[in-house]
Amino acid sequence: MPTYQLTVNGRLRHVDAEPDTPLLWILRDTLGLTGTKFGCGQGVCGSCTIHLDGQAVKSCQTRLKDVAEHTIITVEGLSKDGSHPIQKAWLAEDVAQCGYCQPGMIMTAAALLKHKAHPTDGDIDGAFAGHICRCGTYPRIRKAVKRAAGGAK
Repeated sequence: MPTYQLTVNGRLRHVDAEPDTPLLWILRDTLGLTGTKFGCGQGVCGSCTIHLDGQAVKSCQTRLKDVAEHTIITVEGLSKDGSHPIQKAWLAEDVAQCGYCQPGMIMTAAALLKHKAHPTDGDIDGAFAGHICRCGTYPRIRKAVKRAAGGAK
């Protein structure tokens, strides 16, 4: 079994696993980073979204062999103390209900704001098109993204 070198949440990690193992299972089962959730396993729901070199990607569809030597950030690595603007906005807008989809949503929002400081409603809707929130908190998600971008009081 090959060994892969990964940088996860700023920490260099060595992982022994099969090349086609989904990154989701490496994060959750091998590294114990359970904030990244398994939802559908098909890249449709967005619960497993992480950052790969600053881009939001679905870890259930990302293979281990494709991420070696890249930088991976999970929801646990977004901030050590919940101080990231999107985390603060999520709390201020009371976004979460059941909370299952929220780590993926938060990671997508953080990537969106990193690349577009003041997104429009269309930008936000487009970024979240690959996410499913069974509780239907989409209006609060939009408000939280705008709050984090400085567009809400």
